[in-house]
Amino acid sequence: MQSKTEYRDFYGRLKDMPLAVSRETGRLLYMLARGGRARTVVEFGTSFGLSTLHLAAALRDNGGGRLITSEFEPSKVARAMANLTAGGLIDLVEFREGDALKTLAFDLPESVDLLLLDGAKALYPEILDLVEGRLRPGAFVVADNADHSPDYLARVRDPARGYLSLPFGEDVELSVRLA
Repeated sequence: MQSKTEYRDFYGRLKDMPLAVSRETGRLLYMLARGGRARTVVEFGTSFGLSTLHLAAALRDNGGGRLITSEFEPSKVARAMANLTAGGLIDLVEFREGDALKTLAFDLPESVDLLLLDGAKALYPEILDLVEGRLRPGAFVVADNADHSPDYLARVRDPARGYLSLPFGEDVELSVRLA
């Protein structure tokens, strides 16, 4: 999980397994997006779209918005699309299939209200690099299983880097962008 070179093979072997956030984390995502009046969300690691459902529901309840989600496994994109369609939320979601280092490197909204990191843990710092300049002050960054990305944790826990951060539950790092 910490390899920057073998993550595609590792996650490819898990293509039929739902790699979902916990129920508690799903509720947290909804609360943060809803309470923060999010209009733009970026998600790294769609899997079957369970976290995507929570985030899109919050956008809908906020009056609309745009959720960009990236997943490299085509079969998971298809399942996530089916789940979002069944939930009546597909119109709020833009799916980007492929390696997030490429799919999230272009055409991001000018301002992002919430970033969910739930893909290859070793890539958390690189994905944050791609989105960080677009995070508005007060934007939330939620990193699932962040303990598998020590470089990411060191970055968001360093006050000089512009974040206030703390662990949430057993497996999530919750950060807010200060500047």
